[in-house]
Amino acid sequence: MDTIDPGLRARNLRTLALLASLFLVPLALAFCTYYGSAWRPGRTVNHGELISPARPLPAAALPQPQAPPDAAPAQFLREQWSLVYIGNGSCTAECREALFVMRSARLALNNDMGRVAQVFLVDAECCSANLAQGYPGVRVFDATGATATALLAQFPRAAREHTLFVVDPLGNLMMSYDARANSRGLLEDLQKLLRLSHIG
Repeated sequence: MDTIDPGLRARNLRTLALLASLFLVPLALAFCTYYGSAWRPGRTVNHGELISPARPLPAAALPQPQAPPDAAPAQFLREQWSLVYIGNGSCTAECREALFVMRSARLALNNDMGRVAQVFLVDAECCSANLAQGYPGVRVFDATGATATALLAQFPRAAREHTLFVVDPLGNLMMSYDARANSRGLLEDLQKLLRLSHIG
């Protein structure tokens, strides 16, 4: 019966150990780096500012200035993606620019635009008639009452007049965008979210 050369066997074992280490060592290093240290990749692939952790928004039924006087307050920010703008509704240049970017990004989604609602939370007196003509499809809600206080408190206050927010179909505030920046980034992020999402 032939016997295996001990030297050959040792070489085979070394080769096998080397091949195993080529696969296992990078995996172990990645695991230790990610879970064992505070380091995280410096650059993300999204264009907006990620709100982490996402903020669950309280359900709120707010009146709509454009609705008939006897209409019940409407539920919103649920069951579909929402682009949200918060302003005083006085039709300033900042307000018009943000609403234009919101409308343009939604229209550019083509077949998916029905999955995204445009929401304008008005926290002061509003020229809603002008909004209805200039920005069709924007749902305007009166956020001046006490019912809206808890809802508005979840949105970051900094530079609200220039900011668009993204809310997922479960009512979580996820991202914010500076409407003065390149709106292409907002569109790309929306396309990616809708492509990966199985809700809304």
